[in-house]
Amino acid sequence: MARYTGPVCRLCRTEQKKLCLKGDRCKSDKCPINKKRGAPGKDPKARTGKKSEYGVQLREKQKMKRIYGMLEKQFHLTFEHAQRMPGVTGDNLICLLESRLDNVVFRMHFASSRTQARQLVLHGHILVNGKSVNIPSYEVRPGDVVEVKENSKKLTVILDALKEVSKSGVMPWINLDVDAQKGVYTAKPRRVEVIDLADIKEQLVVELYSK
Repeated sequence: MARYTGPVCRLCRTEQKKLCLKGDRCKSDKCPINKKRGAPGKDPKARTGKKSEYGVQLREKQKMKRIYGMLEKQFHLTFEHAQRMPGVTGDNLICLLESRLDNVVFRMHFASSRTQARQLVLHGHILVNGKSVNIPSYEVRPGDVVEVKENSKKLTVILDALKEVSKSGVMPWINLDVDAQKGVYTAKPRRVEVIDLADIKEQLVVELYSK
């Protein structure tokens, strides 16, 4: 499976935004955004001028793609799926991205980042409706039960990640039982409920792909 293997903090510096790709490190003083480090490259100042309309749309698409840890082909296929669905394409796109199994595992705080959640899924630590699913892009549907496999419940990475529940809670479309390490994906999220993506302008992505 193709995936980005380079330094992920470089991606945050490129976008000049915290993409939360490294879990706890992103919340610490070690985060390069906290240190106000500039964009990577030999001459980042040369790229600080006014961006074209295409450039603005491209940056927004790159941000979304990187937040969810996807490569171009997979992200584009997700967009095409959203386009075929009834309703607003931008809202549909966010809904499909949030319905990915790796993202749901992250939202249930079984992992401290989407990258870590993807690893848990790939290594067979996650069950959906009682069956092992090792496909990160698997679409979770309303009513599906997502839980940690019984012999994986003592993994340090999962126990550490679950501590975040008491600090930030869970999303309104998720019903979580922390002690049982089990959650229910109760409904498809509405765009206004995805508050940590409030500054993302998905309409720019729709305009970019619609050209």
